[in-house]
Amino acid sequence: MTSSASADVVVIGSGFGGAIPAYHLAAGGARVVVLERGPWLSSEEFDHDFKLGSSYTRIFDFTVGDGMSVLGGNCVGGGSVVYFATMPRAPRFVFERQGSIGRRMWPAAITRDTLDPWYDRVCESLPVTMQSWDKVPYAGGLFAAACEHAGRTANPVPSAVDVDKCTNCNWMMAGCRFDAKRSLLLNYLPGALAHGAEIRPLHEVQHLSRTDDGGYRVHYRIVDAEDYRILHDSGTIDAKIVIVAAGAGATPVILQRSEPTLGTMPTAVGRYFSGNGERLNTAVFDDDRVREVLGLSRPDGRGYGANQIGRGPTVATWDRLDPDLPEYERYSLEQLFFPLGLGTILAQVPDADGPTWFGLAKKEMLRRWQSWLTLFTMSEDDNEGVFGPPPATGNADRISQQMLGRGSLSYRPTANTLRGWAAADADARDILERDGLARVMPWTNDVVGAYTVHPLSSCRIGDDPATSALDDRHELRQHPGIFVTDGSAVPGALTVNPALTIAALAERAVPGIVRAAQERGVAVSYRGTLPDGSVTAVPQVVPS
Repeated sequence: MTSSASADVVVIGSGFGGAIPAYHLAAGGARVVVLERGPWLSSEEFDHDFKLGSSYTRIFDFTVGDGMSVLGGNCVGGGSVVYFATMPRAPRFVFERQGSIGRRMWPAAITRDTLDPWYDRVCESLPVTMQSWDKVPYAGGLFAAACEHAGRTANPVPSAVDVDKCTNCNWMMAGCRFDAKRSLLLNYLPGALAHGAEIRPLHEVQHLSRTDDGGYRVHYRIVDAEDYRILHDSGTIDAKIVIVAAGAGATPVILQRSEPTLGTMPTAVGRYFSGNGERLNTAVFDDDRVREVLGLSRPDGRGYGANQIGRGPTVATWDRLDPDLPEYERYSLEQLFFPLGLGTILAQVPDADGPTWFGLAKKEMLRRWQSWLTLFTMSEDDNEGVFGPPPATGNADRISQQMLGRGSLSYRPTANTLRGWAAADADARDILERDGLARVMPWTNDVVGAYTVHPLSSCRIGDDPATSALDDRHELRQHPGIFVTDGSAVPGALTVNPALTIAALAERAVPGIVRAAQERGVAVSYRGTLPDGSVTAVPQVVPS
């Protein structure tokens, strides 16, 4: 069965890049439809377990590529539902990076100073606050103490978490059932709904085509609610403006698949992918040494043994975010909790004889899982990822009923990227292995290649048409009226968590999108209001 409809604006994806323009355009009077590939879950549906069919498998998308795997959100609210809500601003030097192209990657119109007012708007909307030391969970305090012991500084990170509501259950990645984490389900999306926007979950966009009146037709399939490998009815929605915000692992695939019906895509679509220079190390702490060296212990006398208690990353060391350091030698190290499951598979045994990610030594390491601490590196890479030909449907060939797919991304880390990872690995060992506090080992790349939870840059903004798919207004080159506002628009690695920068860029893009919509005959204005967060986005029955 096929259905058709029309709107002023179709937004593909409901994460930061989709929810923010959806809210502003709806508030300005446009008829807005948001198409989201994943399901729509409310807070009481976020489960604290790893069972098939729980929120963990329903709201994640893990795509295995050739040399790089990508973990992202797959639900209404997108990455904001599964993120750790760590919201730093990108360092000033990031906007001057040259990267692999040998000249400034970012458009001349965007600097840290010009982006700061847009950062401010997002921080007010969510809101984002600086965590205080007395609110930092034990794991963050342990990392801070280890940094001090090693002569490093440590900082509580800015966060979009209401710490008064937070129970420190450390199930943030399964969705926050206490509404403590400020996901988009609590601000921009309910604001968009209040202004008449329509959100359609389980609608997977396949491609775009042109209409006779100069607009665009968005072609979608309905995804089965239980088995994501099964696609049901098809449909189309015609619109004057299309905003593609399906994520850096899906946006380029949709545009690539649209080339036969839209015409040639800019060369940079599906190129220059960045994994935000990310890498993970696992430290296995010695509880006795934590007590003896750092003077720390929990009420039951254990030095650590607290991995499951907390709320993700709360403390980082930013000593290496020094603008005077050479490019590719700047990175942040952030303590985080990575849940059991994928983490237990990819964590390697430090100093093991023989296999390091399976076997008897790994079994013993797993027995001590409560004393693990994961250290997260975000460094500078060379934007070396490239997407191959798109799959027949969706962003990947689905392997399992939920969550897992095989994608077309190819990634071969350059010497520059490897140098940054090696420096960060050495730093992690230097901080955490001093005086026998812990033993540290990077996650293996043998199973799924490198991996990222913050994919960026696959359709990036820039001034040079040869190396950027979008202009500095986020409009797709050669295709007026199509805008890209998700992480794929970010020009390169940020050395910090990217959610706030993605959101700020989306806020910045909205006035230009409004002007483009007006030029195409849409009765819409830019009001500049912000959602008040007084309501929650509740799942509704929507047409297919």
